[in-house]
Amino acid sequence: MSSVLRFPDRPGKRPSSLHFTRAELSRLLGLYTKRVMTGEWRDYAISFGPGMASFFIFRHSMENPLYVISKLEPGRGGKGKRSGRFQVTSRLQKLKQGQSLEDVLAIFDQHPHSVAR
Repeated sequence: MSSVLRFPDRPGKRPSSLHFTRAELSRLLGLYTKRVMTGEWRDYAISFGPGMASFFIFRHSMENPLYVISKLEPGRGGKGKRSGRFQVTSRLQKLKQGQSLEDVLAIFDQHPHSVAR
């Protein structure tokens, strides 16, 4: 005797993933380029997944990321609609969260640059 198994997703339908817009990615790469020129950052990675897109910043490619700049789906990362769509974390500590990318990137203007030698 056979039984019918139902899957939650329709065949051929992929789960949606969140992406950075061209303007957001341009802004992230601009900040990254400035910090590379000072010798502070050396590598980056981008990850897209369900409900989140992340830009990882590394001092060395074989280390854990110094910073993770994430774009979140509305309602993720906190208390529903009141939480921000963008956040910056460092070593699992949330440094800044806001509604726009510019809001959270302002944290890099506040902190002094540290140059690894």
